[in-house]
Amino acid sequence: MQQPGLSSAHWRKSSLSGEGPSCVEVAFVDHDVAVRDTKDRDGGTLIFRRTEWAAFIGDVKNGHFDGIV
Repeated sequence: MQQPGLSSAHWRKSSLSGEGPSCVEVAFVDHDVAVRDTKDRDGGTLIFRRTEWAAFIGDVKNGHFDGIV
């Protein structure tokens, strides 16, 4: 998969994460979703198709990852 251009990405993090250091940020770019570590923004970016991201979010909402540390 070709990586989308991220120079104009609008990064955001969950309002529920507060000011804590353990957060990720997401940006919706073209048909993809980019994910990066808030405290290491230059450390690399994961790129997912929007369909993959939607499946992941659905699993989170359905409790699939509850209890996993």
